[in-house]
Formats: sequence, structure tokens, C-alpha cells
Amino acid sequence: MNAHRVMPHVQHLPQALYRAAQVRELDRLAIEEYGIPGSELMERAGAAAWSLIEELWPEATRIQVLAGTGNNGGDGFVVARLARQAGRQVEVLQLGDRDRLQGEAREAAQRWAESGGPWRPFDGALDPRADLLVDGLLGTGLERPVSGPWADAIEALNHHRAPVLALDVPSGLSADTGAILGTAVQAQATITFIGLKQGLFTGEGPACCGEVFFDALEVPARIYGHLVISARRLDWKAQRDKLAPRSPTAHKGDFGHVLVIGGERGFGGAARLAAEGALRVGAGLVSLATRPQNVAPVLGARPEIMAHGVAHPEHLDPLLRRATHVAVGPGLGREFWGRMLFEKAMAAGRPLVVDADALNILAENPVRRDDWILTPHPGEAARLLDCSVEDIQADRFAAAEALEARLGGVVILKGAGTLVASGGDRRPAVCTDGNPGMASGGMGDLLTGVVAGLLAQGFDPVTAAEVGVCLHAAAGDKAARAGRRGLLASDLLSHVRRLANPDNE
Repeated sequence: MNAHRVMPHVQHLPQALYRAAQVRELDRLAIEEYGIPGSELMERAGAAAWSLIEELWPEATRIQVLAGTGNNGGDGFVVARLARQAGRQVEVLQLGDRDRLQGEAREAAQRWAESGGPWRPFDGALDPRADLLVDGLLGTGLERPVSGPWADAIEALNHHRAPVLALDVPSGLSADTGAILGTAVQAQATITFIGLKQGLFTGEGPACCGEVFFDALEVPARIYGHLVISARRLDWKAQRDKLAPRSPTAHKGDFGHVLVIGGERGFGGAARLAAEGALRVGAGLVSLATRPQNVAPVLGARPEIMAHGVAHPEHLDPLLRRATHVAVGPGLGREFWGRMLFEKAMAAGRPLVVDADALNILAENPVRRDDWILTPHPGEAARLLDCSVEDIQADRFAAAEALEARLGGVVILKGAGTLVASGGDRRPAVCTDGNPGMASGGMGDLLTGVVAGLLAQGFDPVTAAEVGVCLHAAAGDKAARAGRRGLLASDLLSHVRRLANPDNE
């Protein structure tokens, strides 16, 4: 076993995601069907983690490993032993009764003890001189909120000045949902093994994991054929090739006509962002139906948008007849004007992208359609499912699938780790691009326009949603290079255009 393998970085993560029970089944298959001893898998996991420590924190000389009584703790004992062999000062702090250690974890602990490594119960405090902490407390089997000494240990990790490496999953984080169970480790990096756990990438997962690394522990590739994945990971690198170069004889009529409906008094910017997003991603024509007072500002800033003042709902009819696709909701409001325009859009027989207040109106009288893409944030999702935001965030995968089952079409559940659910045999997908600088007004409006613009160019709804979410997130990452705080939705527009032309990147 080579303890000095070069570790893969986040851009090399697999696309397949699993629930914790599935990864435990993969582990069982590796041991029972493919003859890899469990102790060997544990040694490989510890060696992979130690290689990552050498890569990320080569100057760390004083390391504390917090170990639980399960296999997660066993991995921690292997890391401790390898670090001590490399000349680092290492101490293991035990949570739980060490007599409860069993199987491979007990063997790893005994090898640590036989090597003379320090091993004592956690007494509520960490060494203030430690320059690296390793979280081997709780594995993927956690199902109830963390409490007692375990919670105290997690809080101590989070308040220490040293970086934390989490083994397999940050302790306290649900590997299935990305929800925090009581309290959870806030790691700088997480190395996960055999299969990527879906909860690492949505909800609180990104905040708890830091950068995610993966090691398959050299299990045979054919082992993965035994299970159907639970979800898929999306990123721009994998999606960009779906934007093929245009034909030299193309004309604007080939790329659709998007009608954006929105912009109540005081909210014209939301509608304009959606319209410009559709243009920048390549829609052939974009019209905007908005309050009359918004027309002059929109045309002054972006004359390519065909802005129409719609004072009365019937003024929308000719615009709907000319459009091939409709995006309704940005800045729409929930007063009479917005409600009437929403009803017109629903009756027009055009494929829809539905966002913002259009979703809030829909929540009052939900209907099911197959020709729309819904783009709720957690608050709108809660209204659509008649539950709380906390319910949505407790299991975002279940929420996205429930929305699709109830309302049809394709659902984009926005937030950290945006999800795309489309039903049928297609597994939900989670986008791993994006950053917290995108938590600002207008980002969702821009996404609506980007998705509508892709639909207008002939992408099927699922592809339009998945490509659009990743393109939007990747544009946010590029714009955030100038700083996350103060990032504006309009800062993404130039990057949207460049990313929509991957042959020119």
C-alpha cells in the first residue's frame, strides 16, 4: 500500500452519488464478494487521508485525532499511526468507551497502542498548540441529533484555531440529506471513501465539508454495477460540451423568442435581469412585458430587449402569440396586475419557466403540467408543499422530488447545492459549482432568464435546467474572483456570455 499517492482534487470527483446505506453495501460487497479484508480497506482509507494531510498541511507538526468507537474512529487511528511514523507529534482523544471498539477499528486502535502512541479520553479540551485536527468521531450512520460529550467535542473542534480534516463525513452532518443533526464539524477539508455521499453537496453539506476529496480505496470498478445511484453530481466542466458551436448559416429565428413577464412597480430590475440573461445565453429574440414605466429604463440600458409596456392584461395577448417560450415571475408581484398576467401565461400553451411571485401565486391553487420548469428557493418551495422552510432544508432531495411529483415538469430547487429533479428513472442532480457570494438579490431572476434562453434554443427541459444551473453557478464563481462580498447578479452577465461559448474560453 502506497501511503504517498497523489490525491484527487474536487474537479476530479465522480458524478455518481449515493446514500450512506448504499456506500455501506458497497463496502460489504468489497469485503464479502471481492475478498478485500475490512482491515485493508481501513488501512487504505487512513493512508489516503494521511497523503492528503501531507499535501494540504505539510508543515503540521502537532496533530490531534478525535476518534469515536466505530470504523470512522478506526480510520483515525490509522491516520494517527502513519503521522507518528512520519515524525509528527500525534495524540488520539477517545470519545466513547474504548472497550466498545470492535473488529477492524479495534485492531487499528491496538496497533496504535502497541506503537506507543498517546491515547486518552477526551476531557472537554483540545491542545491549543495543535496545528491540525482530524475528525474521526462519527461516521455515516448518524441518525439522531448529536448531544453530550460528542457535541462538546464538535464544538471544541469548531472553536479551535487549527484546520480540521473530516474523515468520510463531517461529524454531525447527515450523509443523506446535508442537514445538521444538532451540531456538526465545520471542516476545512473532507476526504470521503468508496462512494460520494449525496448529503455532502447540498444544504449545510458544503459549509461543513470545506473542499471535498475522494478515494475509491482501489475497490474494483465493477462493484458499482451492483447498485443504482441515488443522485448525480453536476458541474460546469461536465455540462459545457452540450453547448455546440453554431452553424455558419444560423439566423436569429433558429434560437427562439423568449417572452419575460414581470416587473411590477419598483421591481423592473428583476425582469430586466431575466431578459438580459436570456439574451446573453443566446436566445434569438427576447421580449419583456412589464409595467409601462419600466420600458424607458430598460431600453436605455439594453436596447436589444424588446420592452413592451403592459398596462392591462389583454395587452399581453399579441406578445404571447409571437413568443416560443415564456418566463414568468421575476418582479411580478401578487397584486391584480401580476395575477392576471400569470393567468394569461398559464393559458397560452407555451413552455414556461416559472419563478418568484408566479410560484407564490401557483402555491395558492397548485396544478400539474409537464411543459414547465419551476425554480423555487426554499421559501417558495415551502409554500408550494404547504410546509416550513425547515422541512425543506431538512431533506432537500426529498423536497425537490416531492415538488416534481406534485407539480410535474422539471424542478430547480435553489440554494447551496442547487438540485434539479425531473422524475421518471432520472435521478435528482445536485450542482457543485457556485459560491455564497451569489446570495444576493437578482441571482434567481438571472437564472430564470438563462434557463429560458436555453429552452428557446432547442434544449429539452432537463438539459436546459441542468446546463443553465451549472452555467449560472460557474459564472458566479468567475465573477467572485474579484470578491464574494458585494457580488451582484449583473456582474455575472459577461461571464454568462463567455461560458455560453466554450469554444472561445
